[in-house]
Amino acid sequence: MLQLLISGQELWNDKTETFLPETKDKILTLEHSLVSLAKWESKFNKSFLSSKNKTRYETIEYIRCMTLTQNVTPETYYRISGKNIREVNNYISLPMSAAIFNERKQEARKSNKLITAETIYWWMIVNDIPFDPCQKWHLNRLLALIRFCNIENNPNKKKMSNNEIYRSNAAINAARRNALHSKG
Repeated sequence: MLQLLISGQELWNDKTETFLPETKDKILTLEHSLVSLAKWESKFNKSFLSSKNKTRYETIEYIRCMTLTQNVTPETYYRISGKNIREVNNYISLPMSAAIFNERKQEARKSNKLITAETIYWWMIVNDIPFDPCQKWHLNRLLALIRFCNIENNPNKKKMSNNEIYRSNAAINAARRNALHSKG
């Protein structure tokens, strides 16, 4: 969850050519989740996760979709600064998981396949991941869980040979004996 401070400021109204009264600072609570992704995609009818750059308007609309704070006036979103957008982009890019994947193998598997909210919901169904509460998790945490499930459920997953198991167990036992100063 991200707390974003939108600074109060005086705005100019182009239509009436007058200044609007100065507003107070506003704190927005945001969550980059599958729910916010689905809201944005239903508005723009395109994939948010594509590599194409978003316009400022599209970015602010995604911030609006991420907002958990109730009763936010539209003027608040007009006051979003470049610094605010950088904060949001940094938050979106956080892994939000301790899971570590072998990136070299994963890079080879990346494709140009279009990933949408529906794709992720399908992955959740296939992996028996419950929608509630997982669809409200940080999206990168959910994607890490899906990757982990795909790896663990892979029928072609390389199993260790008996010799590898014996060597692994011997190494574990040797480390335990060393740590406990034991001979047995």
